[in-house]
Amino acid sequence: MTVLRLARSELKRMTGGLLPKLTILALTMVPLLYGAVYLYANWDPYGNLDQIDAALVVEDTGATASNGSRLEAGTKVASSLVDDHVFNWQEVATSEEADQGVSSGKYAFALKIPQDFSANLVSPGSFDAANQAMLNVTTNDANNYVLSNIVDKLTTAVHSTVAKEVGEETANQLLTGFGTIHAQIVQAADGAGKLSDGIARLRDGAVSLHSGTSQLNGGIAELAAGQVKLRDGANQLNAGAGQLSSGLAQLEDKTATLPADSRKLADGAAQVAAGNAALNTKVQDVVGQLDAADRGLRDRVVQSNNRLVAAGVITSEQAGRILADFDSAAVSNPVADAKSKLQTDAAQIQRLADGSAAVSAGASRLAGATPALTSAISKASTGADQLSAGAAALAAGEQSAVDGTARLAEGARQLDGGAARLEDGARTASDGAGELASGLATGAGNIPNPDDAQKNNLSKVIADPVAVSDVSQAKAASYGAGLAPFFLTLALWIGIFMLVQAMRPITQRALASNAPAWKIAVGGWLPFFAVSVVQASLLTLVVDVGLGLEPAHPVLMWLFMLAAAMAFSAIIQGVVALLGTPGKFVVLILLVLQLVSSGGTFPWQTTPQPLHFVHEVLPMGYVVSGMRHLIYGADLSLIVPTVAGLMGYTLLGAALSTLAVRKHKFWTLKTLKPEIAV
Repeated sequence: MTVLRLARSELKRMTGGLLPKLTILALTMVPLLYGAVYLYANWDPYGNLDQIDAALVVEDTGATASNGSRLEAGTKVASSLVDDHVFNWQEVATSEEADQGVSSGKYAFALKIPQDFSANLVSPGSFDAANQAMLNVTTNDANNYVLSNIVDKLTTAVHSTVAKEVGEETANQLLTGFGTIHAQIVQAADGAGKLSDGIARLRDGAVSLHSGTSQLNGGIAELAAGQVKLRDGANQLNAGAGQLSSGLAQLEDKTATLPADSRKLADGAAQVAAGNAALNTKVQDVVGQLDAADRGLRDRVVQSNNRLVAAGVITSEQAGRILADFDSAAVSNPVADAKSKLQTDAAQIQRLADGSAAVSAGASRLAGATPALTSAISKASTGADQLSAGAAALAAGEQSAVDGTARLAEGARQLDGGAARLEDGARTASDGAGELASGLATGAGNIPNPDDAQKNNLSKVIADPVAVSDVSQAKAASYGAGLAPFFLTLALWIGIFMLVQAMRPITQRALASNAPAWKIAVGGWLPFFAVSVVQASLLTLVVDVGLGLEPAHPVLMWLFMLAAAMAFSAIIQGVVALLGTPGKFVVLILLVLQLVSSGGTFPWQTTPQPLHFVHEVLPMGYVVSGMRHLIYGADLSLIVPTVAGLMGYTLLGAALSTLAVRKHKFWTLKTLKPEIAV
């Protein structure tokens, strides 16, 4: 008996009448009823959320931002929600009415925008006590648990959108403030630069002041020395003025009779001058008379000689010699001597007379000036007294000046010290002002000064600093496509499991034959495999064409489904063949274990640790992973190892079936009358 004859025999039995044919048809349709119908019902649930009634309460009164703009965030959010038509929003007047509607089931949930929503949104822009803007959501899991999760995602999206929009506005205002600060810091830097220049000039002035005060100190020292000398001179002047005053007083006393005496002197001198003038007149007369006598005598000698020459008594030469002898004798005779002496005396007397006249005139003038002289001496004595008093006052004043100069010198020294400190302080202030100007300039360069385009870009970045670049290596087209790998695999297992309700894992006729155990086992498995191939093919066709799954590798997906049907049918047939009716419960238990450990909805790593081992040893998890790669177009490198694993599971099922054949070759009372039959 061949393997194919055994398989054909079982298939003929299952298709021998109308009812068996309907049974096989119904069993073939089981995966469709479970997998395709479930996927159809859940293919795009998010696209039909607009059929769900949701309450929308808008109590927001709006607010005015720090820049004067008006924000009506609540109304804007509500309008955006209504326009998006994600849910069938019903505007409700009060929160109480919305809560009552959620409680009664009239509304699936309620979204409430409170009165201070806009006010809290704009509060960070003015750096006042900022409060978070709240969106109040009321849900009721009695309406639907999954809907609560969907609502959470919706409100999170609304929160992100509103926060981003308001954050952009707030960030824009903040960046505008940075620009204002930058401009003010630049102005401050300019002012600090001017301050630095001014302090530099102050420093130069302080240096000049210090130099001037040093020179002033030297000048004051010289002034002090000069004033000491002046004081000493004033003291000497005071002493001399005292002596002058005393001497002038004595002179005044001694010259008190000087006017009278000088008058007497003038009178005597006048008399002497008169006497000398008379004497001079007389002497001059005598000298004149002698000259006349002398000239008369010579004239007579000349006349006598002339007469004698004329008489011929003598010659002219003799007359000349006589006249010469006369002239010679006239020079040396006593008369001539007396005449000469008298002329000399007359000249002296003339001079005496002239001097006496001059003395008389001078004495007269002296007598006239003497009263003024005595008056001047008196005034000089009085002035000398005043000079003495003034000199004393001058000496005292100079002493005060010396003392004042000493104080001035001390003040100048203090001024010089202050100027030195001012110079040091001005130098330090100049350095500090320079550093301040440099620091402000550097700080101004470090403070952002964005233009409008930069502010818009930075506002978006600040409001939403983290952007997700969603690079999907493999992506499900819809919610149903996301569940398809799991439910197709699960439907295939359930469909094959249902076959054991109507098909025999091992026929009694085959057991009674002498065929080898492996042939009987394979012959019992092939009918299961054949029907599971039809189930897998029909399920794949309906899902791909009817539901529009559009897998990335449709042919490979179909072949992979056949490989999964081969492994599933081998395991289920082998277990039921070996254990009989209890084996069906074992298959059901295996279904439940794989249902929770295969990672069909949530990643299998999120399941409890004991289920990780179940995921590793049972085939459904591998089939789900392989289906995802084939449907979504991911890396296909794991398909070959997975198919190899499925062949291993197939061999395991064949081994169990072979073991069952050997076990059932020997009949017992339980074989003829089983304790339970399902």
